[in-house]
Amino acid sequence: MSMTQMFSRVNPEVWSYAKGVGTPLMILAALAMVVLPLPPLMLDILFTFNITLGLVVLLITIYTRKPLDFAIFPSVILVATILRLTLNIASTRVILLEGHNGPDAAGKVVEAFGEVVIGGNYAVGFVVFIILVIINMMVVTSGAARISEVTARFTLDAMPGKQMAIDADLNAGFIDAEEARRRREEIGEEADFYGSMDGANKFVKGDAMAGIVIMVINIIGGLVIGVLQHDLPFMEAVEIYTLLTIGDGLVAQIPGLLLSVGTAIIVTRQNKEGDFGTQMAGQFSNVKVLVIATAILVIMGIVPGMPHIAFLTLAAIVGGAAYYLYRVENPSAEKAAAIKKAELTTPVEMAPVKEIGWDDVQPVDTIGLEVGYRLIPLVDKAQGGELLTRIKGVRKKLSQELGFLIPAVHIRDNLDLEPNTYRVTMMGVTTGESELRHDNELAINPGQVFGTVKGIATKDPAFGLEAVWIAKNQREHAQTLGYTVVDAATVVATHLSQILTNNAAQLLGHEEVQNLLDMLAKSSPKLVDALVPDTLPLTVVVKVLQNLLHEGVPIRDMRTIVQTLVDYGSKSQDVDVLTASCRVALKRLIIQEVVGSAPEVPVITFAPDLEQMLHQSMQSAGNDGAGIEPGLAERIQQSLATASQNQELAGEPAVLLTSGILRSVMARFVKYSIPGLRVLSYQEIPDNKQIRIVSVVGQSN
Repeated sequence: MSMTQMFSRVNPEVWSYAKGVGTPLMILAALAMVVLPLPPLMLDILFTFNITLGLVVLLITIYTRKPLDFAIFPSVILVATILRLTLNIASTRVILLEGHNGPDAAGKVVEAFGEVVIGGNYAVGFVVFIILVIINMMVVTSGAARISEVTARFTLDAMPGKQMAIDADLNAGFIDAEEARRRREEIGEEADFYGSMDGANKFVKGDAMAGIVIMVINIIGGLVIGVLQHDLPFMEAVEIYTLLTIGDGLVAQIPGLLLSVGTAIIVTRQNKEGDFGTQMAGQFSNVKVLVIATAILVIMGIVPGMPHIAFLTLAAIVGGAAYYLYRVENPSAEKAAAIKKAELTTPVEMAPVKEIGWDDVQPVDTIGLEVGYRLIPLVDKAQGGELLTRIKGVRKKLSQELGFLIPAVHIRDNLDLEPNTYRVTMMGVTTGESELRHDNELAINPGQVFGTVKGIATKDPAFGLEAVWIAKNQREHAQTLGYTVVDAATVVATHLSQILTNNAAQLLGHEEVQNLLDMLAKSSPKLVDALVPDTLPLTVVVKVLQNLLHEGVPIRDMRTIVQTLVDYGSKSQDVDVLTASCRVALKRLIIQEVVGSAPEVPVITFAPDLEQMLHQSMQSAGNDGAGIEPGLAERIQQSLATASQNQELAGEPAVLLTSGILRSVMARFVKYSIPGLRVLSYQEIPDNKQIRIVSVVGQSN
């Protein structure tokens, strides 16, 4: 039976348990070495294993895709440090007890490392060992410890900003709840990892310091024991114990240096996909830099007195790398020349002129997105563009929230636009336009930040908030200061989402309404049959649904809407009356959109005298509100804007509560001048909600 067949027959639970036993056994064995004497052969095996462990850990830090993929690294540092220190204790015991027997008393590994480094000169070996320890402790370990400390602090400081960015992406529909949960877990793991690395570096630094102390103890203790107890000549004792001490120190310090370098690599890497070698190759592949370096090497190589062969050989290597990278980055130069040559040698055939027809008359796009040529990478998947995926997420989220399918967005480039400009159109009409810097990120001021960032000041195109275009490497710093940082694709998607939400009524037509009725007919066929065409024509139903969307009311609850239209459609076919009836029927949904599950509804009301005056103005001028005196209308608008801002500062929704007669007029009056103000009628407040008046417009002091 082969080994593979034998292991395949092992119970999976037993095999899983066996895999988890290795590390505890290694730690217990390491602690046992403190008190149990080890033969030289066992020391050779353990020293070799220690070197192998350090080498494997170093290679893992180089080839791991992201630092968090090696999240157990701090624990590995602890285990490796314990193993190394216990080996030092075990080897020190053997050196002091058996060192008088010769240089191989502590095993062949210690002897070999000592002889190779010393090379017949003990002073040189001692100096080399001290330099190795100083490099490990004062350069590599000290630098890695400082970087770990700073990274841990900034990672913890940036957590609130990262959480806000995740919430913003979730609310905008760019990611789902599962992706948001995964990102939050990743942020928590990142904070735990760098916090642990900050502490784990202390183990490495302490281990380097312990190496010097152990070396001094071994030499002094060995000389005392060798001369006084074993009657060795002084010079022979110096030779034996120096060889053993330096060999033992090197065997311990080389794995320690490997672990320190691995620690430095893991804490200095960016938390992005790609192993260390790939990232180095990608960021060193600058043709211009390599060409300049080649020129400098050639100049230095031809200067009299310089080592010509070394400089010119390296110049040839660097120049060859630059030429190779240039060919990789510009693969189409020869192809373009060949195509041009073929065009010159191929006879031109005149294509027949085709008569134009109705197919040449293209309908306007329901939703269009035009981009300048520098923004094409945002919509090109081959170049890593994420905008198509973001727009799909926006459509899905809005379709679920509003209650009907948002049409597809037609994206195309427009050479008439500025290179960094994009434009959103609906029915062929421009509804939004802004400028992007696709290679930068937008740091948005949510209202309270703790500093400023360097960049180009601008405004968030979706909500008009103060913002700054910053370089991508400033993202962590900006989030630490309280900014919400998003990339260019997110800026466009958020702007598009805001435009579609504000103009949802224009997206709903007869086809969409018919599809909604067909879906409802699957569960309530009698209800749909009683509506169209028995009670109301489809055109009236479309106008009612458009009115609801125009006033910010989602049409997800089609069953309630259709039931209301069936009940009231036989009494009146006036669109405004039917819209008001549907709003009353959907009052629980409307209030939930405004205040959620809160028991109170903070409202702004009109003073009784002002409300009566507005009623009289409407009766004299009709329901369009044109009879309101301009000066009075301006004062009302200013008072409502002030009250709405106060509610926003208090963190509460702004709601104007008025009579059913005034509601539709006031809703049109404030829709564009005070976008955040919702207008409700008294009939639209559910019985289980309490009203709390926060402001009265028109009340005399």
